[in-house]
Amino acid sequence: MIVVVTGTGTEVGKTIVTAAIAAVAAARGERVAVLKPAQTGVADGEPGDVATVQRLVPGITGRELARYPEPLAPATAARRAGMAPVTPRAAADAATALAADHDLVLVEGAGGLLVRMTDNGTLVDVAALLAAPVLVVAAAGLGTLNATELTVEALRHRGLTCPGVVVGAWPAEPDLAARCNLDDLPATSGVPLLGALPVGAAALDPARFAAVARHSLAPELGGGWQTPDA
Repeated sequence: MIVVVTGTGTEVGKTIVTAAIAAVAAARGERVAVLKPAQTGVADGEPGDVATVQRLVPGITGRELARYPEPLAPATAARRAGMAPVTPRAAADAATALAADHDLVLVEGAGGLLVRMTDNGTLVDVAALLAAPVLVVAAAGLGTLNATELTVEALRHRGLTCPGVVVGAWPAEPDLAARCNLDDLPATSGVPLLGALPVGAAALDPARFAAVARHSLAPELGGGWQTPDA
């Protein structure tokens, strides 16, 4: 199975949600691979998103197709670096190859859904080529309703499946907006809320992270999460 993971924007917790899904699947004995088509804003030799997932979930397969040093949209970063961009077809082919000997392949995008990979290609095109579901990672607080609904609407408009939304960084002390969003996110987006990863989960050791992942993802994603009372 191939699942594409996107976000409502940058820094919303896509990598941690990807790691959590990988951890739950790996604990079930599944062979898991994580694919990052384009890593931006990370210099050669520095750990990127794939390394973060592999640190949290040891033993899984990780693959990064290209790395661009500036923290920009992949198409812009590639152009400024004088490097070739990663095309949607190349990303889809890499995911398909990984799926040949893995039970689950998670394809983590860069930024939001419509961020350009090439001048004319986005993560939407990767998902369409793969006919893969697209999981949306959203922020917890004020402003997330509009961004989430727009992202899900864009997927529907293109005939793609969105199984649900996961909050990438749930605060230890949620404010009123975050608490209300537990009900409002599924109501406005029309897709279920499938979990919420706590702030700081990236700093956990693998064993603790695996436990947190199980408690933070809904049964549809292999966990035991239930929406907390708002």
